[in-house]
Amino acid sequence: MKRKSLKALAVALAMTTVFSMGAANVFAEETTEAAVSDEDQAAADEAAALIDAIYVQTRTDDTDAQCEAAKEAWDALTDEQKELVEGENADPDYFGRDTGDASLDDARNQDDIGENEILVVSFGTSFNDSRVEDIKAIEDAIAEAYPDWSVRRAFTAQIIINHVQSRDGEAIDNVEQALERAVANGVKNLVIQPTHLMHGAEYDELVEAVEEYADQFESVTVAEPLLGEVGDDATVINEDKAAVAEAVVAAAVESSDYDSLEAAAEDGTAIVLMGHGTSHTAKVSYSQMQTQMEELGYENVFIGTVEGEPEETACEAVIESVYAAGYTKVILRPLMVVAGDHANNDMAGEDEDSWLSMFNASGYFESVDTQIEGMGRIEAVQELYIEHTAAAIESLGLSDSDSTDDAEDATETAALADGVYTVDFDTDSSMFHVNEALDGKATLTVENGEMTVHVTLVSQSIVNLYYGLAADAETEGAVLLEPTIDTVTYSDGTTEEVYGFDIPVPALDEEYDVALIGTKGVWYDHKVSVSNPIVAE
Repeated sequence: MKRKSLKALAVALAMTTVFSMGAANVFAEETTEAAVSDEDQAAADEAAALIDAIYVQTRTDDTDAQCEAAKEAWDALTDEQKELVEGENADPDYFGRDTGDASLDDARNQDDIGENEILVVSFGTSFNDSRVEDIKAIEDAIAEAYPDWSVRRAFTAQIIINHVQSRDGEAIDNVEQALERAVANGVKNLVIQPTHLMHGAEYDELVEAVEEYADQFESVTVAEPLLGEVGDDATVINEDKAAVAEAVVAAAVESSDYDSLEAAAEDGTAIVLMGHGTSHTAKVSYSQMQTQMEELGYENVFIGTVEGEPEETACEAVIESVYAAGYTKVILRPLMVVAGDHANNDMAGEDEDSWLSMFNASGYFESVDTQIEGMGRIEAVQELYIEHTAAAIESLGLSDSDSTDDAEDATETAALADGVYTVDFDTDSSMFHVNEALDGKATLTVENGEMTVHVTLVSQSIVNLYYGLAADAETEGAVLLEPTIDTVTYSDGTTEEVYGFDIPVPALDEEYDVALIGTKGVWYDHKVSVSNPIVAE
């Protein structure tokens, strides 16, 4: 018995030793793995921090070096480490997602511009395929329409510029760089053609940026955005909105399995067009597009927005509208110039808050399909941009039309009787014009044969006007026109205090000189005219 006990004890000790050694080995392996994981995470975190540093809207003297450093840090990571990249804005898709061949694009940042330039300004996209098919396609179409003008590019989103530069080595000018390039190249006549959808915040910021450089050119103007003038309320539509509606719906049908929109409706299919949305007063444009669809008889087309502004365009609201209308199938498509991040992620992404996921999660629909195509690739949309560019060029008196001859042949307008009239107030500048809430209208007062027009402007950024030329406004004793405080009411019911001015009118239907000075303290020359007087009620 004693011998057996000793033997059992020996076996037990041996087994304990084996288990202890095994546990020690496992512990050692886990410790090594933890150490490696810490190193991997540290490398990934460093790359994420460098990506976050260039995910900013302001360009600095360090931006180029920061873009290069971020890409070098990414390239130094292993495939496993790249999956660990996560920051405030950084993720593995920043450098790792395949969005197409950037070499097919043209940054249009060349010098040797010449005297006449058309600067096409876009928000931008980091999705290479869309940048080529949508933005470059618009630029190419304008260049083909105006072979005697140099077409150049600028993006307003520095975040996107940095992304493309660091990932693909493609340097795209921001608006300030593009304007500086135009000045350095001796451009005399500059036309800005924005690819923005509407007169929203991006358009306003562009106009303000251009105003800073207005005195550097003989003539400069900003053309209309895609949907044209905003209008007062959801019922206001125009030819631009009709053209866009027809073009995007036709493209949606062509990319579907249906022969016509009517055939889609008969099969229970609705087309949902997803825009961006905005808190700007121009958000009424989306409601107007819904009105436009209804006016065209497109009953199975619905307008939505990522931001859900206006409220009826929020995803949940659109889902309920489509369901209430009795449609059982849905096609989602962007109402955006490009098919970039919003189209690929917010609309067609796999996350539970994407429109595709939310439409499916509602349980209302048999099928939900997506079309990831920007509007910039649609030929009819390109033609509309060309028309807006043509109107801008003509406003500068540089077109080949006979408008100048027609103006010279125009008959003199007869003198008006004393009274108050509603008139059209036109200028040569998209930065200096009547507030959008007044639809281009001003008030003309005629007293003892003398005419004065009261114009309500868009902001308080113009602090004085001068009846005459800028050079004379700066002379001692020049009589400057002082502003009034005008309150305007926009279509959404919001109000704003802006400046207004009482400006002398020498004659109707004739251009005359008015100089303005803004908060920057620089005088600018402009041409204005007053026409179409109608007795005020």
